[in-house]
Amino acid sequence: MSTEWRADLRLKLEDLVDKFVVEGAEHREVIEAVRTEIEHLCKAYEYDPDPADDDTVIDEPANDWPAAT
Repeated sequence: MSTEWRADLRLKLEDLVDKFVVEGAEHREVIEAVRTEIEHLCKAYEYDPDPADDDTVIDEPANDWPAAT
């Protein structure tokens, strides 16, 4: 994978911040909120790098078969 994803990420982050600033939030507050959420994501990743692989999640059958209703 090339490094173009970094440029794309930067543009998306700029758009995200701009969206909230246009709606009335302060630029510094939005940036700080993004930092906080990134820290939460990092901690969650350290705790469980791939939550999809968890065996603790119980797969329940769907109720979309004809007799379910």
